Amino acid sequence: MSNLRAREALERARRLFIERPTAARKTTLPVTAVLQDGLECLLSSSEGHTLVTDMSKALGGGDAGNSPGWLLRASLAACTATSIAMKAALQGIELRALEVTVHSDGDLRGAVGIDVASMAMSGMRMSIRIGADNAPEATLREIATWAATLSTVSATLQEGRALPFDVTLIQG
Repeated sequence: MSNLRAREALERARRLFIERPTAARKTTLPVTAVLQDGLECLLSSSEGHTLVTDMSKALGGGDAGNSPGWLLRASLAACTATSIAMKAALQGIELRALEVTVHSDGDLRGAVGIDVASMAMSGMRMSIRIGADNAPEATLREIATWAATLSTVSATLQEGRALPFDVTLIQG
């Protein structure tokens, strides 16, 4: 499948957003995680999409799905790949190949209650493999660099703002 199939829709959206910038602003639909069994969570959206996360058996889970940390890396990889494909489509570049891989390091001591270690992923890094027959190497590098730093997930992670939250206690 060609990334160029998205070009017409992207150009139509671009024209609309230039004409009416407020049309580009939106509040995204929420995602809810409900603890199912052990450490397994069912994630769902109001659109009807679902996904299961779980921890490995070594950490007390049932290994019924990918871990939340895996989903964060997957989100960054997919968002970057999607952003590259969209930007290339807008420039009339048909991608022959695209692969984005995200790695990270971590210290599991925090996950088991040892407070000396942060639970944050460290050393996050990304590798991008990209190919197209109708684009100069410099253009492909420029698109990949743009997406790696400015895709929605990448930009959000780099922003580093505190996340507001509230807690409701369920009685009974």
